[in-house]
Amino acid sequence: MDEALDVALNESWILWLLVAIFALVIGSFLNVVIHRIPRQLLWAWDTSDDRGPKPPGVAWPGSHCPSCEHPLSWRDNLPVLSYAFLRGRCRYCANAISARYPLIELLCAALSLAVVGHFGLSLMAVAALFFTWFLLALAFIDLEHQLLPDRFTMPLMAMGLAVNAYGGFVDLNSAMIGAGAGYLSLWLIFHAYRLITGKEGFGYGDFKLLAAIGAWVGWQLLPMVVLLSAGTGAVVGIALLITRRHQRGQPMPFGPFLAGGGWLAILYGEDLQRWYFSTAGL
Repeated sequence: MDEALDVALNESWILWLLVAIFALVIGSFLNVVIHRIPRQLLWAWDTSDDRGPKPPGVAWPGSHCPSCEHPLSWRDNLPVLSYAFLRGRCRYCANAISARYPLIELLCAALSLAVVGHFGLSLMAVAALFFTWFLLALAFIDLEHQLLPDRFTMPLMAMGLAVNAYGGFVDLNSAMIGAGAGYLSLWLIFHAYRLITGKEGFGYGDFKLLAAIGAWVGWQLLPMVVLLSAGTGAVVGIALLITRRHQRGQPMPFGPFLAGGGWLAILYGEDLQRWYFSTAGL
């Protein structure tokens, strides 16, 4: 039995298929997290008398249609496949299902495959997968609610310090300095921008997310993360203004850009840094 398993795992296409299927399932779970956790938090923070019933938890009750609230069977919950078979509509009320659900599942699979392709079958890959999944959840929560919950950013930072304490991506000192520098850098920019303009440019969740990323990649790669995040954010922001999909002065979540910069840094940070220095002639 063990020999048969070894042979199967040595077949690369089987390995990639198993990783893809597992990542699609994780992506389906992340959809639940992204949809339900922010609503629980917003309900808990609302102290008014008309806040309505408590939103469902992550594990219970089971999935249901957001339009007609009909419980969904297992065949309605197959990652990507159910959406394709149902042509993006609920089986029971025929209302449209958001394309965000298969998008997150496919994105989770693609990013997870990239992680395993980069690190191979190793503990480093397992750690990087958890980092990836946390960032993916945070990015989409921030996109929808402009919220980066502590219940995600704080455990992510603790995980980064723990991984690096046992010989992970950087040494522990670099990770600890990275966490502190990540928080402090955006904190200083936030207060300087507010002092100059009277407006707030970031949220405190952004400070904590960059601190968490610093705990994983170390202080050495933080400038690269900030450069990637700010550059991408500026390009996207300008494009949205030109296409009139975003109004001038309207807040734009920065978490997705930080998450993207952090993910690129943990996989390709040193290569990107060397390329940048060589291009700049430094």
